[in-house]
Amino acid sequence: MVQRKLPSLSALRAFEAAARHESAKQAAQELSVTATAISHQVRGLEQALGVSLFVRKPRQLQLTTQGRELQDVLSSAFDSISAAVARLRDTPVRQAITLTTTPVIASRWLLSWVCMLRETHPDIDLRIHASHEAVALDGVTADIAIRYGDGRWPGLVAEKLLDNTFIPACSPLLALHDASELPRHPLIHFRSSSAGSGPVDWAGWQKLARVPGLDVSAGLVFSDETHAVSAAVGAQGVALMSRELIEDELAAGRLVQPFGPEIKGKAFYLVYPESRKHDPIIQAVRDWVMAVPGGVCTL
Repeated sequence: MVQRKLPSLSALRAFEAAARHESAKQAAQELSVTATAISHQVRGLEQALGVSLFVRKPRQLQLTTQGRELQDVLSSAFDSISAAVARLRDTPVRQAITLTTTPVIASRWLLSWVCMLRETHPDIDLRIHASHEAVALDGVTADIAIRYGDGRWPGLVAEKLLDNTFIPACSPLLALHDASELPRHPLIHFRSSSAGSGPVDWAGWQKLARVPGLDVSAGLVFSDETHAVSAAVGAQGVALMSRELIEDELAAGRLVQPFGPEIKGKAFYLVYPESRKHDPIIQAVRDWVMAVPGGVCTL
């Protein structure tokens, strides 16, 4: 790499201003220094270059041929630098934030409304981490989360988003009308690999329903709740699912609730560190999530 051999940049700037104004006094006013300082910088530049840049007349500086050549180059260079700085200042600073939640919340509720955040905060790059595991909100792994639970997480602010009422649901093609018919159809199970964080299951439902002959250990088992929903829509069996997360299928008639009972599960909460509750980017994402249709709070 060739090393540039340049005179003092402050001297070059002083000369360019003096050449443009043809006056040390006006150059000094522009650069907020004294006229003496301008003259000193210019003379130092002339000594460094070994040429005279000005013909000095009373109350006027007149460029020499060498001075005119240097002024043309410096004016173009300083204009380019000024334009580049202006572009950088006008470019919005992008901010990244990671929201972690379960795959079913991400795919079936949140992703459809990312456009709302993009419209109000185009400078935010949202990263969605989908997992059944509760990861640390340390600003590295994730910043903010939607979690399934009781709303009590030490050190975290928790705001309720969605209730979680579990219902038996199936395709209308199965033509179920009574719980006594359930043993003739496969049960669809969702079992997360995260111990202790899964939703209500068929065993819990059967304790309330007491359907004769129902084997709650048999059926189709999925590790992803979205796959369980797809299997139910495809008439592959009867699933026990959160009504709040299958509202679209229920409204469209792709799924029906043929019978009860219903079970109240733990709710979904938006959570973030107490220490970051006034962080503007946390608040921007918080306001977006709370305004997503289907949440308990609509801003």
